[in-house]
Amino acid sequence: MALLSLPLLTTAQDLPAPSPAAKVEQRIGLTDLTVEYSRPSMKGRTIFGDLVPYGEVWRTGANKAPLLITLGPLMVEGQELKAGKYSVFTIPHEGGAWEVVFNSNTELWGAYDRKEAEDVLRVKCPVREAPATETFTIAFENLAPDQGELVFRWEKTEAYLSLKVDSKPAAMKNITVATADPKADYRTFARSASYYLDNDLGVAQALEWAQKSVSLEKKYWNTFTLAKAQAASGKFADAVTSGEQAVELAKAEKDDGAAKAYGEKVAEWKANKGK
Repeated sequence: MALLSLPLLTTAQDLPAPSPAAKVEQRIGLTDLTVEYSRPSMKGRTIFGDLVPYGEVWRTGANKAPLLITLGPLMVEGQELKAGKYSVFTIPHEGGAWEVVFNSNTELWGAYDRKEAEDVLRVKCPVREAPATETFTIAFENLAPDQGELVFRWEKTEAYLSLKVDSKPAAMKNITVATADPKADYRTFARSASYYLDNDLGVAQALEWAQKSVSLEKKYWNTFTLAKAQAASGKFADAVTSGEQAVELAKAEKDDGAAKAYGEKVAEWKANKGK
């Protein structure tokens, strides 16, 4: 009985993988992105041009091809990738841009199983030199509110894709709902005002919300948002007054960094006020 049970025990083993699985998650704008992949290491080998030949489709790591999951539409190097799940393949080239292929079959373990008919997007991928990296890495880097980069890094090479999303329609809808809520507090109106200012969506509306926020509860940061809205409206005298109040409130809260930054903007507004 012991001998008969041995194969069953063997198949149940959970052992360390030479190329361990990894998952990286990132929100860009209002879009959630996930990459699942395996991470081989160099182990003294030459990677690009040898272990990974130039000009050939590479599974981009080890084991199963990486899986990219995007819960919203995504612009990849200026081309649209619809919400969904995709296998990711790359074609490294010597001395030039790589190609990155997104394929609709998410169960591929090697490039040999991939069918071109199932490719949904192929883009050029710029390459730059990087610090030596022992273990293959995929990461989201250089992030901004609606954009970032998807980076493939190994050996001394880094290929990177520009990612962009358009979160404005959803954000504006969320703001409309939030500011109409009778329970909306000073934080809601301050955040809404800041978003409108940062994205050039309407100075008059931003000023109205900033004033509403301060009227509900006065904090140094929402007072400074009001000052920014006043300056954006060309009301520099009002901006100076509100900005100076924000500086004093920040000092009272012992936020010296904010007080310094606010003071520098107030100095700019004073110069504009005299013009």
